[in-house]
Amino acid sequence: MKNIFVKGQITSEKIATSIANHQSKTRIGGHSIFLGQVRADKIGEGIVAAIDYTAYEEMALEKAHQIREEIFAKHPLTCMHIYHSLGEVKAGEICLFVFTSSEHRAPAIEACNELVNRIKTELPIWGKEILTDGEYFWKENK
Repeated sequence: MKNIFVKGQITSEKIATSIANHQSKTRIGGHSIFLGQVRADKIGEGIVAAIDYTAYEEMALEKAHQIREEIFAKHPLTCMHIYHSLGEVKAGEICLFVFTSSEHRAPAIEACNELVNRIKTELPIWGKEILTDGEYFWKENK
């Protein structure tokens, strides 16, 4: 089982390295990438400064593995990568990185969309929005 969790933000260096590592895989013709970024939403009198992500890690990893296997069985993919932040991620930083690859673009795009939707609805991951006014707000994983 792959560990999908990253402490804090997902850096641009991590994303770039992941993409660069696929240049030698010459049977790949299409990649699809989703980047989830923390938004500075206005909630009441405050603005979201950060989100503190927590998860039921063991269950989330098991479910992520199951989803991964189901999507590999459904789509002709070459590669699939999932990274989700744990801990505090500031507004503007990346908290979710999903990367799918296949011989042709359509399966990569379809699988990436399905994967993101399933991560957001099925994994036990929660975010506590930390507001600029010192308040906080629990956010559903959607």
